[in-house]
Amino acid sequence: MPFVFIGIGVFAGILSGIFGIGGGVVIVPALIILAGLTPIAATGTSLGALLLPVGALGAWEYYRRGDLKPVASLWIALGLFFGAWLGAKLAHHLTPGQLRRSFAVFLVLIAGRMWFT
Repeated sequence: MPFVFIGIGVFAGILSGIFGIGGGVVIVPALIILAGLTPIAATGTSLGALLLPVGALGAWEYYRRGDLKPVASLWIALGLFFGAWLGAKLAHHLTPGQLRRSFAVFLVLIAGRMWFT
């Protein structure tokens, strides 16, 4: 099983470095589909993995090339800090099916917006 988790991490890391995505879009679905975790356990596991400075090298490369706005990043991090806590509290009030469907609707809405604009 460690190789499944490492593979998920490598794939999410590559996509994170390219598109700035990872946790919700790649890691959570992969943990549900490939590792058989429940949606709530996949979300918690993803957040646990992201606690470490996993994006540090990618962020450094963007910063080095002048494509990282440090002040904006810090404000976003502050929002993420409190938003993740609030989201975790809300997620525990949903059934696994409701959580899975909510996530699917979110992805479809984002995909539609990206496709049509």
